[in-house]
Amino acid sequence: MTAGILLALGLLAVDGPDLEHFEKKVRPLLIEHCQRCHDGEKAKGGLRLDSAETLTQGGDTGEVLVPGKPEASLLIQAVQYSGDLKMPPKGKLSEAEIAALVEWVQAGAPWPAEAAQPVTPAPVPAVQPTSTPDPRTFWAFQPVQDRPIPNLKDSSWASSQIDRFILGGLESKGLQHAPQASKRNLIRRATFDLIGLPPTPEEVTAFLADDSPDAFAKLVDRLLESPRYGERWGRHWLDLARFADSNGMDENIAYANAWRYRDYVIASFNTDKPYDQFLKEQIAGDLMPATSEAKTLEQLTGTGFLVLGPKMLAEDDPMKMEMDIIDEQVDTVGKVFMGLTLGCARCHDHKFDPLPT
Repeated sequence: MTAGILLALGLLAVDGPDLEHFEKKVRPLLIEHCQRCHDGEKAKGGLRLDSAETLTQGGDTGEVLVPGKPEASLLIQAVQYSGDLKMPPKGKLSEAEIAALVEWVQAGAPWPAEAAQPVTPAPVPAVQPTSTPDPRTFWAFQPVQDRPIPNLKDSSWASSQIDRFILGGLESKGLQHAPQASKRNLIRRATFDLIGLPPTPEEVTAFLADDSPDAFAKLVDRLLESPRYGERWGRHWLDLARFADSNGMDENIAYANAWRYRDYVIASFNTDKPYDQFLKEQIAGDLMPATSEAKTLEQLTGTGFLVLGPKMLAEDDPMKMEMDIIDEQVDTVGKVFMGLTLGCARCHDHKFDPLPT
């Protein structure tokens, strides 16, 4: 079957959350429960589940998968024990495992492009494969270094070192900076950017009437002191922290105290909390010393970062549920604080990063 047909069926060339769900939930399930009987030329029932191509071909009973329609897919009916065919024959999958398959089919049964190869995991190599002889020399792990301030043809526009870097980039491309914005535009841009709201008519009038050389600096200071500032910019961190008022998975149980973490983030922005302290409190606030009971409670609230997020609470195996929760926490910590997909190391060595299984 050609790649074009597989693409039309939604079975190849996927990326992002769908691919992550397949690799973390579906592929291990197929290997553990299905591949012993449905692999190779002697697969039972003529059905092979070791690649997107063989899965799409179906078996002796015909088509087993309808991407996007789990209720019409024989594969889902079999694992749900809802018809004559019941798979696996030695015992029904857990509700969490069935839910993972249903979610996968509902999403179009996405399968990574390399899945024309068997899903059997390759042996762990003796030496971790990396793009360089020493993984520590990989570009992403080099320390941040100061760059020399660019030499400019005309630096009269620059009012700070940041401006000089911006102007240096423009000059290298043969571009000119934009003309100075009017005061009315400045206050609108700054107010929308910093607090997410338009300025009031009174605020605009007062700013236009202020002819002092630090008028714009005073405007920015006023906006930074507004409680709306933390609400405007804290929401971006809450997105990273996968903030929600419930766990969002099978049971979708409400997090009754999630608002405390939300307010903690907003207050951290509004009080200009040092970034390193902000990070430490969310990872290990319960282990940090505190000077008062109020500070202890603040740091404990910061660890709400670890509690939030999707948790599959209907998992029948308590140990697997615990490991899945820890995996989700490790994965999120890696992505948010380090820019690394640490979760991949649960199943295999990283190809480029110095992260073995």
